[in-house]
Amino acid sequence: MEFVEYIKTPKVDSVTLHRPFYARVEGTLCLTGHHLILSSRKTNTEELWLLHSNIDAIEKKFVGSVGHLTIKCKNFMIIQLDIHGMEECLNIASSIEMLSNLSKVTLTYPFFYRPMSDALEDGWQAFLPESEFARVTGDEWRLSHVNKNFQVCPTYPQTVVVPKAVDDDCIMQAAAFRQGGRFPVLSYLHSPNGTVILRSGQPLPGPNGKRCKEDEKLVNSALGVGKRGYIIDTRSYNSAVNSRSKDFYLILFPPGGGFETEAHYPQWRRVHKPLDRFSNLQESLTKLMEACNKNTNSMDKWLGHLGASSWLSNVKEVLTTACLVAQCVDRESSSVLVHGSEGLDATLQITSLAQIILNPDCRTLRGFEALIEREWVQSGHPFASRCAKSCYAGSKLKCTGPVFLLFLDCVWQVIQQFQCSFEFNEQFLILLFENAYASQFGTFLCNNEHERQMLKLSEKTQSLWTYVNRPQILEVYINPLYQPNSSVIWPSVAPQSLMLWSTLFLRWDMDNTSNDSTDKEIRKIQQNDKQLKIRAIQLRKQLSELQREALEKGLISE
Repeated sequence: MEFVEYIKTPKVDSVTLHRPFYARVEGTLCLTGHHLILSSRKTNTEELWLLHSNIDAIEKKFVGSVGHLTIKCKNFMIIQLDIHGMEECLNIASSIEMLSNLSKVTLTYPFFYRPMSDALEDGWQAFLPESEFARVTGDEWRLSHVNKNFQVCPTYPQTVVVPKAVDDDCIMQAAAFRQGGRFPVLSYLHSPNGTVILRSGQPLPGPNGKRCKEDEKLVNSALGVGKRGYIIDTRSYNSAVNSRSKDFYLILFPPGGGFETEAHYPQWRRVHKPLDRFSNLQESLTKLMEACNKNTNSMDKWLGHLGASSWLSNVKEVLTTACLVAQCVDRESSSVLVHGSEGLDATLQITSLAQIILNPDCRTLRGFEALIEREWVQSGHPFASRCAKSCYAGSKLKCTGPVFLLFLDCVWQVIQQFQCSFEFNEQFLILLFENAYASQFGTFLCNNEHERQMLKLSEKTQSLWTYVNRPQILEVYINPLYQPNSSVIWPSVAPQSLMLWSTLFLRWDMDNTSNDSTDKEIRKIQQNDKQLKIRAIQLRKQLSELQREALEKGLISE
């Protein structure tokens, strides 16, 4: 179907745009296959380009013959269009709704986007499993191509790292015992002591406690001789037990789900750390943004709305679980297997955050890109399903949920506590958030590698990493305070240590009545506050260095 069939009215004059932190603009509204464009009649510099895929919801209101379209975006921005004429307004609204909900992924903008500059690096080839995991393969681990052509697990990459003691036939048997074929694979090897983090889907013992010796061998092969490990289950004990039944829980779990029976995995201790599922996170984000958009002068009411959203509670629980995994690996020299039910959401949050705590390479910009690629993109997080809608669409799609956004928020919390230990800044996190929901790049399209290869995304779209890893772009996302820190970092999860990510959640002002001079003053205050914060960190660093020098010279005592 051609885009022209979706566009009932391609152009409307005398449209007024209201958007946060800008004066109102009157101009011409145009609809293309992928963008809503508003150009001012007065100057070419006042122009809005909005991807249809970034539109989360649209609301219509009429006052006389003037229609007011409120467009709510997936990046939390809210704009209003005033359109003269009821028919034109309804046609524009109908066209936007259809263009923002295209069912065929090949009609989306990444398949039509053509970059203006030459690529210095092919981002699709930048973080291949063979190159990323080559350094961890040794006496105990090997690269396996058992999933060639995605015949064992459609949500895994074709190349995975597994224990060398286990052959591919054993892996295929173990995969049949795990949900979605997601057998235990290596996520991270902690070089100081050789312990590892594994991830997988839930086992399928069923109500009769069926066992799989091949799965037991695979899991136990990750441990050294005489070593013990921990299985971190991101479900509550009751949920894990109920997943074995064959009644109501078939809605959430396949027949025969469950957990590892301790009698069959005697070297492993199972710990339940329940984390909210994506559907609960979707509700939490909706309540959070409702609180952020409320105009209230009462701090108590604002804090009440914030607490009712449970968003910071979710941040706390995810960070706490990641710290537990890191503690097992670093402090107790124990390997860890992480899974929930599918192993596509909370599991990836935990394994990724644990690596940021343990591995200084993941705190560099390129190392963080590699982490996102191998732990989220290549490991089957269903971006297309989870990010199909954001907070304003309500519960229209049951498969949506801000799992990746919650992970980015947790990373932001850690950065606030260790501001000199990360090479990238919060703007890079916001870039990832926005591109996960709407983008001209193909990196976050589809739900897994199998789907991406079927659509030949590496040939037909550009990777986000191709764009980011250009020097002139990279410099925007570099933290000027960065100093490499080779140590393990231990973030605080105390409530007073966790903050609302205001730069993201509160960056759009709902009050569109403020004039341009007021907007400039607000931005000036925000910029000054940021500069003061950076200066304070620099002074603390200088003071620390002076104290160290004084100690070395014996001028002061500890």
